[in-house]
Amino acid sequence: MIKKFLSSKKKYITVSFDNKKENSVNDKFWIYCKGCEERIFKKEIEDNLSVCPKCSTHYKLEARSRISLLIDRGSFVEFNSYVDTQDPLTFPNYIDKLDVAKNKSKECDAVITGYGRMYGIKTVICVMNPDFMMGSMGSIVGDKITYAIEYAADNNLPIIICSASGGARMQEGMVSLIQMAKTSQALAKLEKKSLPYISLLTDPTTGGVTASFAMLGDIILAEPNALIGFAGPRVIEQTINQKLPDGFQSSEYLLETGFIDKIVSRSHLKSSIHEILSMHNLNHNSNIAIRKKEVNNA
Repeated sequence: MIKKFLSSKKKYITVSFDNKKENSVNDKFWIYCKGCEERIFKKEIEDNLSVCPKCSTHYKLEARSRISLLIDRGSFVEFNSYVDTQDPLTFPNYIDKLDVAKNKSKECDAVITGYGRMYGIKTVICVMNPDFMMGSMGSIVGDKITYAIEYAADNNLPIIICSASGGARMQEGMVSLIQMAKTSQALAKLEKKSLPYISLLTDPTTGGVTASFAMLGDIILAEPNALIGFAGPRVIEQTINQKLPDGFQSSEYLLETGFIDKIVSRSHLKSSIHEILSMHNLNHNSNIAIRKKEVNNA
């Protein structure tokens, strides 16, 4: 151990040079990478889309940073930017937890929805926010996602939903579970109109979110090494009294067993999704109008 005295802050920062994970660097400048088990300067990871530059381990990406990553600059229009979350069951301390989550994340709930353009293609996008009560799905999350899906159906637009969630929000009980059916039913409207739904699974995607809209995508993509599943591995092992395979519930295992279509690194997400959207000849009406305007102005 080495102690460094910072005169400006009048305190010591303790830095560990032990190679063991349990004694990893624990200050605001460095992290111990869970992938390569190396000490990495935190800003290097932040500047690399929250991906380790040495081993490509993907760390949590803030919801609005993901929108900036995927949507053309200046084109994002948000739906329902503030909706007040209710406490339908008068669950103990729920309101206090909501206040803490709002102050921490600076958001009204665990999903951001809206529309924007991806290399010019107009698309609806929903991004779940793991900083808000672990991205859990309550009534407001279900309402916002359902509205976004119905907007896409009514306006003949594709939709991208980026999942990052611990599952249904237990403080809302059955009200939360109803959101699984509501969002799934809304997606049926897209299917009837042959509009594409691209589901992106990030770490973690679990519980009721996995059991509903997250796994209903026409194309299901995932980031590397993401935890994806319904019940946790310990719960499954205790239930079936068997040891699970190595890497069980990782995106790599799900790709191997056919549950997802492709694993895409974060740096290639926008180009990969745009390629999929381009194959569907989307926004043809708006694109024709743009071409006519260009011809008239020539």
